[in-house]
Amino acid sequence: MESKKEIKFSLIYRDMWQSSGKFQPRADQLAQIAPLIIEMGCFARVETNGGAFEQVCLLAGNNPNEAVRAFTKAFNEAGIQTHMLDRGLNALRMYPVPADVRRLMYKVKKAQGTDITRIFDGLNDERNIIPSIKYALEAGMIPQATLCITYSPVHTVEYYTALADKLIAAGAPEICLKDMAGIGRPAFLGRLVKEIKAKHPDVIIEYHGHSGPGFSVASMLEVCENGADIIDVAMEPISWGKIHPDVITIQQMLRDAGFKVADINMSAYMKARALTQSFIDEWLGYFQDSTNKHTSSLLVGCGLPGGMMGSMMADLKGVHAGINMYLRQNNQPELSVDDLLVRLFEEVEYVWPRLGYPPLVTPFSQYVKNVALMNVYNMIRGEGRWQAIDQNIWGMILGKSGRLPGKLDPEIIALAKEKGYEFTDEDPQTNYPDALDEYRKEMDENGWDYGRDDEELFELAMHDRQYRDYRSGVAKERFENDLAKAKADALAKKGYNDEDVKKAMRAGAHPICATANGFLRWEVDPAGSMAPNPGTRFLTNQPICIIETSVGYIEEMRSNFTGKLIEVCVPQGAVVKKGQEIAYIKPDDKEETYREVAPKFKRVEEMATPRKRVAAPPKHY
Repeated sequence: MESKKEIKFSLIYRDMWQSSGKFQPRADQLAQIAPLIIEMGCFARVETNGGAFEQVCLLAGNNPNEAVRAFTKAFNEAGIQTHMLDRGLNALRMYPVPADVRRLMYKVKKAQGTDITRIFDGLNDERNIIPSIKYALEAGMIPQATLCITYSPVHTVEYYTALADKLIAAGAPEICLKDMAGIGRPAFLGRLVKEIKAKHPDVIIEYHGHSGPGFSVASMLEVCENGADIIDVAMEPISWGKIHPDVITIQQMLRDAGFKVADINMSAYMKARALTQSFIDEWLGYFQDSTNKHTSSLLVGCGLPGGMMGSMMADLKGVHAGINMYLRQNNQPELSVDDLLVRLFEEVEYVWPRLGYPPLVTPFSQYVKNVALMNVYNMIRGEGRWQAIDQNIWGMILGKSGRLPGKLDPEIIALAKEKGYEFTDEDPQTNYPDALDEYRKEMDENGWDYGRDDEELFELAMHDRQYRDYRSGVAKERFENDLAKAKADALAKKGYNDEDVKKAMRAGAHPICATANGFLRWEVDPAGSMAPNPGTRFLTNQPICIIETSVGYIEEMRSNFTGKLIEVCVPQGAVVKKGQEIAYIKPDDKEETYREVAPKFKRVEEMATPRKRVAAPPKHY
């Protein structure tokens, strides 16, 4: 067989995680996995950041700029291109971004080591993509303009090729076919690639297809047969299901079809597989929905992307309880979750064309799903459709997010007029004036450094609420509580007893053990009578409790480090034995001694030693 062109692979390590769960690996974990990905030897590109990556880093109390730099460094040195995902007008978040913040993003990301930006718009409105192409070129990045692939009467080959023409004319040297729900039909995608390549033979075409409904493997073969250059792939243990096909399968399929493809170092693959699994076992797995491991043909009809199935099922379960309560009260048979799921998918098929066929990608997939879900809820209760459309959804309907691909149903237009809403076709960016000066002022007032290449300024401007929580420590504390609860819930579901669950809650905390036999008093102040609440912060050398011994001495216990009280194991006044665990405290990253802040506390004398033994006062019990 005559050898065909070379097909390159891109490992979408960021999207693998996003399509399977809530969070992303930490900076130290990303730095660990990068050398193994390089050692595999089969990837020309790696997706390192973008989309919700930086937002979820902040939510976990981690610095996203450190994570990006840690991950891109090894790939930059190895000559492997790095790429990110950005949402055009929305940049890295779910709602529009001022132009000066969008422009700054590309300067920051280029400085951090990201080579390529994949720019998409949820409505395929070129007005939201073309400015980002220009900003990326100014910053020295490669702008990869994106076609959001879906399946509808208006999303034809001609529709997509006309959009590609505009994006290429604006300066994009690459086009990505973003098949975010995996519902692009293989033959259709092949024709689309062939048309684009016929007009623009030098433009690089990269295909990105989720596994969800099962078309993606056939789609990858079809786009390669028709001229595609790069295929996005995943790797175990985060592949298939609602995620993406594994590199091994795609490599073998294309090699058998006569294409040139890189060899895979299987020893490195297995090491990377095991290390990725260790990240899941350590903490990331507690935030992954098990349904995302499953392929489902039900997605063919509704066209919803696999990445949102976890949140959709959570929403569905909440509505399910309310619906069945209503049905019981009205002596009607209850519905199973599967019954409700089928109704929801059917309602999505009804709602989607009437809302103008917005491609079902973030955030518009969520908008369509939300309308459909509330329609189902209200109709079962004997009420009508379209009663629960929030302001974000109205913004899409009215044109504030960009032009809808299809026509709105007359019923929706009438409803908008009834509410006094006005439709618009103006450039969406005009609604969002520049804002960096305001964020600079806030950073100056707080004494916050702008960071290398203004990267900290960028984070505040892009994710202001999450960034403030990150800087204050609130995000880290909230995340640790969520992780501890998720671990405890996981054990409880497996039938573990309360003691096992408590051990999970103590993860990362250090036990505080009694230093003598005697009666425990939690308050050093004799007037005190209550144990401190979990969450109480203790400083290094701060008094924790006292133990009244049987030989007439008081043993005073102090904290050996700064941290937060996780659990109280012994109640006030209980008899304890030397070495017995009386509490668990989780250390803070920030060390702060009691001596430095002692004036804030009532008891300030004699704080130099960790413990103090004195004669006991007369007993009052």
